Amino acid sequence: METQTARLATVSEQGRRIQENLQGVRERIVVFSGKGGVGKTTVAVNLAFALAKSGNRVGLLDADVTGPDVPKMVGLLGKPTKGEPGFMVPPERDGVKVISIASLIPEDSPVIWRGPLRSRALDQFLGEVAWGSLDHLVADLPPGTGDEVMTMVQHMKPQLAVVVTTPQEMSLIDCRRAINMARKMGVERLGVVENMSGLRCPQCGHLIEVFGSGGGEQVAKELGVVFLGRLPMDLNVREQADRGMPVMLSDETSDIHRAFVEITEHVIDLIEGN
Repeated sequence: METQTARLATVSEQGRRIQENLQGVRERIVVFSGKGGVGKTTVAVNLAFALAKSGNRVGLLDADVTGPDVPKMVGLLGKPTKGEPGFMVPPERDGVKVISIASLIPEDSPVIWRGPLRSRALDQFLGEVAWGSLDHLVADLPPGTGDEVMTMVQHMKPQLAVVVTTPQEMSLIDCRRAINMARKMGVERLGVVENMSGLRCPQCGHLIEVFGSGGGEQVAKELGVVFLGRLPMDLNVREQADRGMPVMLSDETSDIHRAFVEITEHVIDLIEGN
């Protein structure tokens, strides 16, 4: 009984610490998906940098502990530094504060941790990182609806969940599950992004619907959530991510850059209740 009481006291104290640490964060956004491979991290990264380019103070939290790809995708070489006692200061890239387990472990080292330890790491990212005053904190959650997703939603208390899907039916099935999970966990505002929505032929300009089109918008309509927009397939996105260059920091004339700008505008409208 004493052990259980002590454990509950520790959990309560951690929750209090997290809420105190996030007091300076105006809006909290989680980006997740019902399955992997749909471009969730690409959306989270470019949403964060699009918000920053609009003049916002932004933090980006890589909550995918076993697949921490954010530092590579943003070209982040710096590591967290020691701040006030009990806190670490996250490195920045173009005005976006970034924290990831990848910045704290040797390169190429696997994170072979069970669920409770992974959840503990996420609690530390929320409660022991000196986020300071932010307009938006964007969290890239792991795929699925497991422990880490529940931990982040419960402790972060996001104002908005962005669910990423592709147009194909297998992805849409999991998209529905993710939306329903977010609702059951009390997230009031939800939006859907349809990624990989068509590939424009570089020779003739014809749009090839590799995975179909319109499925994300249809799911959003069925479930009564906001459809935030479509993102086309673009080879440059993959190439630039491999070089650590988010598309929002590169070619402003591309279709996908413009699509991210529009999606970000819809996100801001949704958060502000417009």
